Amino acid sequence: MWSGVACALGGLLFAGAVFRVPTLLLAELLIPGVDFIAIGLLRFGTGETRSVFLAIIVLPVIWIAANPGRQHIVYPLIGTSITLLLPYVLSPTTPAASELVRLLVALLVCAAAASVTNELARHASSRVDIAQRQRRVAESEIVRAATVQQALLPTTTAGLPTALEVSGACVPAKMVGGDFYDWFPSGTGAAFTLGDVMGKGVGAGMIATAVRSVIRSAINDDDVGQTLQRVGAGLSSGGSDILSAQFTTCFHVRIGQDGAAEWADAGHGLNILRRANGSLEHLRSRDLPIGVGASWASRTTVLADGDTLISISDGVLDLFGDDARTLERFEATLSQQRTSSDIVNAITARAAEAEHPDDVTVLAVTYRPEATAASSPEHTGWRHP
Repeated sequence: MWSGVACALGGLLFAGAVFRVPTLLLAELLIPGVDFIAIGLLRFGTGETRSVFLAIIVLPVIWIAANPGRQHIVYPLIGTSITLLLPYVLSPTTPAASELVRLLVALLVCAAAASVTNELARHASSRVDIAQRQRRVAESEIVRAATVQQALLPTTTAGLPTALEVSGACVPAKMVGGDFYDWFPSGTGAAFTLGDVMGKGVGAGMIATAVRSVIRSAINDDDVGQTLQRVGAGLSSGGSDILSAQFTTCFHVRIGQDGAAEWADAGHGLNILRRANGSLEHLRSRDLPIGVGASWASRTTVLADGDTLISISDGVLDLFGDDARTLERFEATLSQQRTSSDIVNAITARAAEAEHPDDVTVLAVTYRPEATAASSPEHTGWRHP
């Protein structure tokens, strides 16, 4: 009996060593093998016909049978046979007929347990393989979607008036984000957009791409409010309304070379005009987001030399806390930065310090009518946390 206890302890020590030394996994089957011998010795020590240790045999049987391959049904049967016959090897006797029947039944029960366990393990392994293949396909699609979305963000200020210094960045919470920003030349200046689609992931990214595309296609509209109406109509047309469960907040502005800024705000409200003297003005309206509202009014603001227009997503405010002083801390950060690129860099650096649950997007435009054509383009771009 004590020999059985020693074997069981030896198997336990070896199992602990396997977790510390991965190479020992190659000899993992030694553990249930030792268990079969230990159970046989314990059974012999307590009397093979009345031993309480025989029930323990199910543990090494399941351990081995849970491995893939039909051969792992045969191994438990061999081990079970060793356990059942070991007492007769140590003390040769002729078992009674009833004992032989009992041993046969025990062997058949272990064989059934091994077969069922092995079959369940095979099905589980198959499902895991299918899930892993599906995950790899999904990850591949997400990477492609992120690549496409990144490619749609502006990468240069070439073509924009030199009087406008612009910088922007998007740090998505996931691989694909629902935020976007954009800029492109217009007839008398340049157009700038920042949008935030409710939600995250590929679905939100697809809607963000659609909103951006429709806004760009409406460059010839005379009114920026009409441009947002075109976006709402374009996304809700067809047999199903893709915005029935999602909406998009959006800020769209056109700035001329004379500093005149015509803008429309679709429920966004996170737009600040920092005057050259350091004072701050909030540009917001009562118009509803795209997908909720039906019309959007255009408004006009005049930028003076050195003024900077900043638009952010709500994920930026999350970086500055969630209390009553959040906006105050954000505005303090703005006042400490000189240029549009400084503002964007400060926000993206803060986003990189820790994980953030929402996309972080910022767009900043500084009006400098005295800028020369030699001024270098500024762009921060798409950043991953």
